[in-house]
Amino acid sequence: MSPTRLASPLPDRLPFLRRRGLLMRATRAFLEARGMIEVETPYAVATPGEEVHLRAFRTTLESADGGLQPLWLHTSPEFAMKRIVAETGLPVFQFARVWRNGEAGALHAPEFTMLEWYRPGADLDALMDETEALFQRVLPPVVRCRGVETRLDGPFERLAMADAFRRHVGADLLGTAGDAPALAAQAGTTLREGEDWEDLFFRLLLERVEPRIGRDRPCFLTHWPAAQAALARRDPTDDRVALRFELFVAGMELANAFDELTDPAEQRRRFDADRARRASLPVSGAGAMDWPMDEALLEALSRLPPCAGIAVGFDRLAMLAAGAGAVADVMWLSDH
Repeated sequence: MSPTRLASPLPDRLPFLRRRGLLMRATRAFLEARGMIEVETPYAVATPGEEVHLRAFRTTLESADGGLQPLWLHTSPEFAMKRIVAETGLPVFQFARVWRNGEAGALHAPEFTMLEWYRPGADLDALMDETEALFQRVLPPVVRCRGVETRLDGPFERLAMADAFRRHVGADLLGTAGDAPALAAQAGTTLREGEDWEDLFFRLLLERVEPRIGRDRPCFLTHWPAAQAALARRDPTDDRVALRFELFVAGMELANAFDELTDPAEQRRRFDADRARRASLPVSGAGAMDWPMDEALLEALSRLPPCAGIAVGFDRLAMLAAGAGAVADVMWLSDH
């Protein structure tokens, strides 16, 4: 965990915070003008998410008859929002407070704001088009943040993960899938003790790919290896990859998006694998996290229309809008 970056005094942050307010209003107006409906979902839930390395905050619900039920502060509103789309077929968005324990630093906070939206009938290309239009509407044509200047007034780059690894790592990512020694050899690196293919993939992504993308212009990093599909569909034309993208602007990751999986059996298999991996982690970390499977979500997936959804770190978006150096600068209070 990175050391917490202390915020400057509140009066000094007021220009950043006023810009944050303008940004939220402009974002809401953009989405509503495109037919999106704003929703609110519960924050304290039985199942906070299934991402292996995210740690949730635990709380307890006390019922009127004295009963106790463990609940968790959600790490994303994704599960609940998909249930709403499945029930209504409507395009929805939310500015949600979310919690991720153990996260702190210039770009992270244990409590922050996530902007998520889900659009039925959209595919990944349509969602990239809409995200690009939003960023160009609500941000200035040139953003300067943390020493990086990025132009937003031209087309955003769309770069497949396999092409990014060929360009910046010198490795055939899909050809070495599951074979950590082969990927290490092509990348010219040495496997660390206990490092598997997925661990090496993320190390190379962090060290060699992410520092080189989304700087001169924003970059959608698309078509992730199937092992990182999470809640995304596999590409019907190449089942080695998932229909997923992340967006990088000014050297920061701003968003994560899926062409949503609608197969409950496949999603259950993925959740089972995630839960097994999480349980294998040290008890002091994410391995201590245990909660019931979200059966309501799995039941809803069979009725979820084809759609695409995205999660945007709103505090980082506010950093870009205001030219701030840390998420703490665009938060009214940051006491964690």
